Amino acid sequence: MTETTADQIFGDAPARPPFDPELVPVLEAVRQAMPSLSAETLSLARQQSADGFPGMEPVDLTVGGAVTVEERQVPGPEGDPDITLLILSPAADGPPRPAVYHTHGGGMVIGNRRLGVEMFLDQVAAGNAVVVSVEYRLAPEHPDPAPVEDCYAGLVWTAKNAAELGIDPGRIMIAGASAGGGLAAGTALLARDRAFPRLSHQILICPMLDDRFETHSSRMLDDEGVWDREANLFGWTALLGERRGGPDVSPYAAPARATDLTGLPRTYIDTGSAETFRDETLTYARRLSEAGVSVDLHMWGGGFHGFDLMAGHAAVSRASVATRDEFVRRALEG
Repeated sequence: MTETTADQIFGDAPARPPFDPELVPVLEAVRQAMPSLSAETLSLARQQSADGFPGMEPVDLTVGGAVTVEERQVPGPEGDPDITLLILSPAADGPPRPAVYHTHGGGMVIGNRRLGVEMFLDQVAAGNAVVVSVEYRLAPEHPDPAPVEDCYAGLVWTAKNAAELGIDPGRIMIAGASAGGGLAAGTALLARDRAFPRLSHQILICPMLDDRFETHSSRMLDDEGVWDREANLFGWTALLGERRGGPDVSPYAAPARATDLTGLPRTYIDTGSAETFRDETLTYARRLSEAGVSVDLHMWGGGFHGFDLMAGHAAVSRASVATRDEFVRRALEG
């Protein structure tokens, strides 16, 4: 992995929009507790991810007994180790339900299958969905294509075993935030190109899509925000090594590189206005729409990366979560 810094590559950071005033105190507290991701801080970041990030309350995955929690070891990609799936099902009996297949965030280098699943727990507890969350291998120990191929292998197993899991195989959506959003997009491309399974929706929350650092927003956060350009450079280099930014990067690893976005499922995609992934998110949404995909796009003014998870009390966070939850509710009912 290269030791070149973002400052050496990009020079001075361009202007950025202001952070929402209600988010600023939380942002400062998070930055004090979570230094920017790098080779030196990776071990600490992984421990924080396992223990729970600052500002995020512990989650009872059972929701007081309304949700059954199960873990399965299932086959990974051919020739690779098995993978673990976290399966959250309504405790009450019922007909086959829609499924949310979840790919967790963490910059391709941290996180686990439990990170982020809480955003769908209410729907599971209400008996409206089953959630399956995949434990994919992390970079840099396991670079591309390991993470996205693990995600796809878990999705295939879920679809093939839908009846046993109480899932309607025709109503599987994929969802992820940050790196998980990028992996969800890449896995959706794989599912389309390998013709299995058919996905009903993709939910891409502030997704990590583009390794090339060609956009304004990818360069504008220099030692500020939650996921700045130095952290982003580290994450992409961990995943891709010397291929990062070059011609030999697969669209399954960096979905912004896909030349054909036709045939993808209906998409919910969002971003904050003051975060690294803003421009690649907006561009991907536009290109999806131009390819004939139905797209719900939302940009939240003043939002930093992950603002809705870390500052849930803020008005912009409540609006963001409510909008996303409504889309998920309608998708599960449709």
